[in-house]
Amino acid sequence: MEVTFFSVLALGFLLGIRHALEPDHVIAVSTIASQSKKLWHASLAGVFWGIGHTVTLFVVGLVVILMKNEISQQWAMSLEFLVGIMLVYLGVKTILSFNTIHFHKHEHDGENHAHLHSRQKSGAHGHNHRHTYTSHLGSMFVGLVHGLAGSGAMVLLTMGTVNSVVEAAIYILIFGAGTVIGMLFFTTIIGIPFVLSKKRRSVSRTFGLITGAISTVFGLYYMYNLGVNEGLFTLWI
Repeated sequence: MEVTFFSVLALGFLLGIRHALEPDHVIAVSTIASQSKKLWHASLAGVFWGIGHTVTLFVVGLVVILMKNEISQQWAMSLEFLVGIMLVYLGVKTILSFNTIHFHKHEHDGENHAHLHSRQKSGAHGHNHRHTYTSHLGSMFVGLVHGLAGSGAMVLLTMGTVNSVVEAAIYILIFGAGTVIGMLFFTTIIGIPFVLSKKRRSVSRTFGLITGAISTVFGLYYMYNLGVNEGLFTLWI
C-alpha cells in the first residue's frame, strides 16, 4: 500500500513538471520573464508562479473534495476563460512596456518641430527593488489564476488517484512541487536571451514585443475556442 502511494506521488511530481510547461502557462510567465534584468529574477518569477498555482489548487481542491462536490462545467470553463483574459492583458502590458518610443513636439524660431525620443526607465536602486518585488507578486497572481482555472481537472485527477483527504492533500502538494521545479527550469532558460539582450535595446525590445504579441494572440484564440468552439457562450445564455 505504501509503495503504491509513493509511486502515485512520484507520478504526481512528474505530472506537475509536465503541467507547468503547458502552452498557456509558458506564454504567461514568458511575458513576466521578459521584464527581468537579471537571470535570478526570471527564475524567481517561475518559483512564485508555482507557489501561487499550488496554493489555489490546494485550497480549492481540498474544499471541493471535502464537500464531496464537483465543479460544474460552466464554472470550470468560465474560470478557464479568465486565463484567456489574463493572457491578453499580460500581452498588451508587455507590448506597451517595450514601446518606449514617443514623439516630442516643440516650437523653435516660430516653427513647430517633432522629434522621436526613447523613454529611459529609471535605474534607481530602490526603483529596481520595487519593480522586482511587484513583478514577483504579479507572477504569483498569474499562478493563482491558473490554479483556479485548473482546479476542476485537479480535483478529478486527485479523486481518481488517492483514497483519503490526507492523501489528496499530500498528492496536491507534491504535484505543486513539480510545477514549481518545472517552471523554475523553464523561466531560467527563457530568461537567458532576455537578460543577455538587455544591453542591446533593439534586440531586447524585439524579443519583448514578440512575446507580448504571442500572449495577446494566444489569449484571444483561447477565449474564442472556449466561447465558440466549446460552447461557453451558449452556456452563459
